[in-house]
Amino acid sequence: MARERPVYVISVAANLAGVHPRTLRIYEEEGLLQPVRTPTNIRLYSDDDIARVRAIRYLTQRRRVNLAGVKIILQLRPLDDLVDEVLEGLETEAEEL
Repeated sequence: MARERPVYVISVAANLAGVHPRTLRIYEEEGLLQPVRTPTNIRLYSDDDIARVRAIRYLTQRRRVNLAGVKIILQLRPLDDLVDEVLEGLETEAEEL
């Protein structure tokens, strides 16, 4: 299955990303996330969307970046690079514990 293929409804996506479904809606309202919509207006999220949400959470919770700052970062950096940075940051934090 391709990472960009939208397959998860909002409740499953929120669970996989470790956030509340309302958080996904807020990220969409802020322009940080654009889930695919079905003809019946149901949001569908891909694995790339889940990775993006995890990166947003890392930036806001661990690095204390506000959503406006996150939006700029996401516009300037490819998702793969950002995910790599998040993983490195988490590994560093784990080593410090």
